[in-house]
Amino acid sequence: MAFQDPGLRTVARRAMGAEMLDVDTELALARAWRDQRDEKALHRLVNAYMRLAISMASRYRRYGAPMPDLIQEAGVGLMKAAEKFDPDRGVRFSTYAVWWIKASIQDYVMRNWSMVRTGSTSSQKALFFNLRRVRARLEREAGANGEVLDGQQLREKIAEEVGVPLRDVEMMDARLAGADFSLNAQQAGEEGREWLETLEDDAPQAAETVTRNADLARVRGWLAEALASLNARERMIIVERKLRDEPRTLESLGQELGLSKERIRQLEAQALNKLRKRLETTTGSAAELLTTA
Repeated sequence: MAFQDPGLRTVARRAMGAEMLDVDTELALARAWRDQRDEKALHRLVNAYMRLAISMASRYRRYGAPMPDLIQEAGVGLMKAAEKFDPDRGVRFSTYAVWWIKASIQDYVMRNWSMVRTGSTSSQKALFFNLRRVRARLEREAGANGEVLDGQQLREKIAEEVGVPLRDVEMMDARLAGADFSLNAQQAGEEGREWLETLEDDAPQAAETVTRNADLARVRGWLAEALASLNARERMIIVERKLRDEPRTLESLGQELGLSKERIRQLEAQALNKLRKRLETTTGSAAELLTTA
């Protein structure tokens, strides 16, 4: 395993020069960490198997992730394995650690392979790391048998081979077929124009804004005229009960006006009825504005 980067070569050289643990030493170190939280034992155990972590990290270089990051994630997986390892189960630490190291690296690769989340379920992860390999093998086998598989047949065979739903294969196939595309990239033949400029603006257009503002002004005018037709007490009740962000309670208004809650409710209903009739007289259908008041 040769690395071009001097720092990586140093890390690999140190890992390869670490001690090889026999079964008894490995168990003693694992028990010391589990039972006594002996950090020296933990460091010795982890350092001894760092070569395994680096070896597994190197298998994922083809996914484009920086090798230092892959090694770091492999180390994280190794640490998790040491934390979870039970030395009394009769399994070697290396056998147990492989699964944690692999899971940590794969999670990192999938998180960073694309800006868009590629997948999170076990079937999606299996497809991400096996789709191209399984596809190539099935195509070779079909060619050797003189068969020609179309895209749909191939996806169906992949789903059966990997043991995942067909829709997951279709989704991952489409996702892996494309690459991230910057909206700041310039369009071909459009000097200085970026793809971002072609996106539709969700905000209201100028004509819509002008029309809406005019309608709101008209409605406010109608409502102001209707409120002016009420007496001072009725107007106060409507404003406090219907036009505040936090409406006041019947009880608080009753205390202020020296009336019972029931009387405030009656005055409120009476005022709303007056407003509705006023709006019907002035604007016709605009009275619907108070239907849900």
